[in-house]
Amino acid sequence: MNTQKLSDVGLIGLAVMGENIVLNMANHGYRVSVWNRTFERTQKFLSGRAVGKEIVGFEQIADFCASLATPRKIMILVKAGAPVDATLEHLLPHLSPGDIVIDGGNSYFKDTVRRSNAMPEGILYMGCGVSGGEEGALKGPSLMPAGPIAAWEKVAPILTSIAAKSEDGVACCDYLSTDGAGHYVKMIHNGIEYADMQLISEIYALLRAFRIGTAEDYRMLTNSEIADIFARWNQGDLNSYLIEITAQILRRKDPETQRDLIDVILDTAGQKGTGKWTAIDALQMNAVSPTITEAVFVRSSAANLELRQTLSGVFALSHLTEEIFFSESELPHVVSMLQDALYAAKICVYAQGFSQIQAAKKEYGWSSLSGRTVAMLWRGGCIIRAQMLNEMMTAFQKNEALESLLIDPVFAAKIADAADSIRCVMRFNAYGIPMPALSSAFNYLFTLTSPRLAANLIQAQRDFFGAHTYERTDAPRGQFFHTDWLNLGGSTTSSAYNN
Repeated sequence: MNTQKLSDVGLIGLAVMGENIVLNMANHGYRVSVWNRTFERTQKFLSGRAVGKEIVGFEQIADFCASLATPRKIMILVKAGAPVDATLEHLLPHLSPGDIVIDGGNSYFKDTVRRSNAMPEGILYMGCGVSGGEEGALKGPSLMPAGPIAAWEKVAPILTSIAAKSEDGVACCDYLSTDGAGHYVKMIHNGIEYADMQLISEIYALLRAFRIGTAEDYRMLTNSEIADIFARWNQGDLNSYLIEITAQILRRKDPETQRDLIDVILDTAGQKGTGKWTAIDALQMNAVSPTITEAVFVRSSAANLELRQTLSGVFALSHLTEEIFFSESELPHVVSMLQDALYAAKICVYAQGFSQIQAAKKEYGWSSLSGRTVAMLWRGGCIIRAQMLNEMMTAFQKNEALESLLIDPVFAAKIADAADSIRCVMRFNAYGIPMPALSSAFNYLFTLTSPRLAANLIQAQRDFFGAHTYERTDAPRGQFFHTDWLNLGGSTTSSAYNN
């Protein structure tokens, strides 16, 4: 093994994502040093997938660090949480001022902020969101880097070369802002991913529930027919990675039973926590991300299989559900209506994610965080890549301070065009078919576009029991009033409106 030649970059953590990122780097002409906590995995990689490539591995982390050209550029791809801290504890004693460490895992953004602040003097720490799964890591992921600008300038050639390229050839990688901004944007990406997947699954459930014909003589759409619908949708405005793979999934057969594989898969879904982090952060900042939050709740409900089975037995003979019938001639119109409604719902979900990013930009001091850049990074390589992101990038290019995508004339017009479809799809909920994400997305839309809500009653109630005061329609904003609701003669109010 020739260790005299210094490597361009190092990577720690040889799980599937780590291996694929290393191969991606090597395929782009970089010499890569690797280290893993267990040397056996390193040896297996070197004798297998890494054979014939400019990849060298080390058993001792000191030797790994010594093999790197300075300033050292090291990416960490280990499990989020304590393993990252443990890796840094091993790594940092072997580094020098000017060296760069990049956490490419799914770390919680506040952990990245903490680690950035705790770095020894001169060590440059970056947090980089990575999306695209195993295939993306190998062929080109979406990369969301943040940290010291001096570090970005040194690692930019490597990261942009291995990143996915959008249809116009632009790398899906660019500098976002300081400390935890990269992992924050990845967190929002995953929150949107949760909601988008839930929306698609609910549309699938509706298509599976439809009866084509009459109560006496009907048929149901097959998975193959539904796959054809999603494939057609993927040729238009709904073009996206998740729509594309949905069509592929619905056509796959189970090799053991020869049944449609989708019908063999148990209806429970796991989660790693990034969607939950998105929901928690939204609540803490008073950002409005209800559909993302609802998607997290639905995964938890789906995981509670035993309770669902018990309750379905309790209500099996109730009038809570009703079958939905359409004639063959009505079906094309219904499918078109679902297409429009799904597109509108997806706009609402992206609007929630981008609005939360705009709120975080102010909350966490990420002044350089750009909605246009985020949309650009998500156009290729990542799980939520979609054609509509091109229009979102344009929307933020026109107005970087855009508070909501719903304000943009392009998306406002698309929502308006889908109004009839939204109303019709909402009625399906009355048949007892669960539509938590679709309902949440549309209620988000209805709420934000309503000039007057019932919050006046809520504030009256708060003033009644807690003297929290209220504002009046006939007085300037910021002027507060209190009513002695019980005629007890008291005038003392709560110390703060928001308490």
